[in-house]
Amino acid sequence: MRRLLSLAALTLGMAAAQAAPSGVLTIRFLDVGQGDSILITAPTGQTMLVDGGRSESRMRELIRQYEVKRLDAVVASHWDSDHITGLVPAVALLKPKLFANNGVAATTQVAAKLVNVVQQAGTQGLLVRGKDQVINLGAVKVTLLAPPPGVRADEQNVNSVGLLVQFGTFRALMTGDSETEETNGWLRKYAPAQLGPVDVYKSIHHGAANGDNARWLAAIRPRNVIISVGPNNYGHPTQTALSLYQKAGARVWRTDLQGTITVSVKPDGSYTVGTEKGKQTLQGRPVGNPATAPQPAPARPVPTPPPAPANVTYRSCAEARAAGAAPLRAGQPGYSRNLDRDGDGVACEK
Repeated sequence: MRRLLSLAALTLGMAAAQAAPSGVLTIRFLDVGQGDSILITAPTGQTMLVDGGRSESRMRELIRQYEVKRLDAVVASHWDSDHITGLVPAVALLKPKLFANNGVAATTQVAAKLVNVVQQAGTQGLLVRGKDQVINLGAVKVTLLAPPPGVRADEQNVNSVGLLVQFGTFRALMTGDSETEETNGWLRKYAPAQLGPVDVYKSIHHGAANGDNARWLAAIRPRNVIISVGPNNYGHPTQTALSLYQKAGARVWRTDLQGTITVSVKPDGSYTVGTEKGKQTLQGRPVGNPATAPQPAPARPVPTPPPAPANVTYRSCAEARAAGAAPLRAGQPGYSRNLDRDGDGVACEK
């Protein structure tokens, strides 16, 4: 659904420390420096945190600043430290119901720490691999896009979990650090109309040269591109990426220059994009036939994922822990003697 955008030179005060308002969808692209973190709050209060940046202390500050009192779900797009470190205090403090991740085992200390706090919090793992998953935050539908078939199995970036957020006629898309290998796979899997156009899009991999590409942007047709980036030695965002967004006709927003970027969406699909720094606002209004627009998902609590199918297998205990399935007991889906090293009927207990 195309949108008519009008840029308004409105003056805003500095972002106050406050919770997300009720009655609107609020998406905050948090200023976490060189990393990603997105806080999604539904009109009825259900909350999801997508990635957490690279700093535990910064995430604690942001939780206080935005008065986050609950988390229904957390999503790790992949297991790189600049995406998952801040999830550690978020899970420990707020004990979400679900932890969605790509199931690709990581061996870093921060990954092990996150798995540990997920287990201690009693949070249930949701594996996003092989098929897409849907989480309903009240009337907000969040589709978790599984990494497509054919990508390298042991590479984190190209196994990033994507998110398509829909509320009324509004659509936002986030795809972690996915590269051309993964976006090409998604283009083979989905028709263009299933992906775009999108009102708000998070730049792949902080504006890296190996992230977004012209074919992908032509399919998703973003109106606004948010680059989550901070001081770095990689040259992010690259001129290659910035030129691609300019050619796509998208408005670019940057957390390193403008701080946390907040998108507020009304039930009719109209939205505003506001900045913490620089006092800028953009307003977007839907056009076209509302009857043909995607309808919001029915209001219901965040669902408990279905039990693992009987034929599920885990190649290692690290993979089982990443899926939130450990420990595995004899007779439980996923249990195998190969993982039960001491033969006591319980695998991956430590």
